[in-house]
Amino acid sequence: MIEFLSCPKNLLRVSGQMLIVGLLMLLAGIGAGYGLEGQLSIAALVIAHSGVVIGPTLLKIGYVMRLIAQHYLRKADQEPCRADA
Repeated sequence: MIEFLSCPKNLLRVSGQMLIVGLLMLLAGIGAGYGLEGQLSIAALVIAHSGVVIGPTLLKIGYVMRLIAQHYLRKADQEPCRADA
């Protein structure tokens, strides 16, 4: 896994996916936790509110990963990727 993420192109792809998942978790958590609070059980509300916390966390981690990938992609002497799956 470390070799896969050591390639900036792969890191950029994973960071984009993480940004999308984080945004979807945040929006679903807000919609369910605050829009449907009267119709959901306590367990479902806890899960929905967890999405409100975990979603922005994934957004932040994905954004930092994206910045790192873009930094290394700008370097002129980049090595070719080994695991370009």
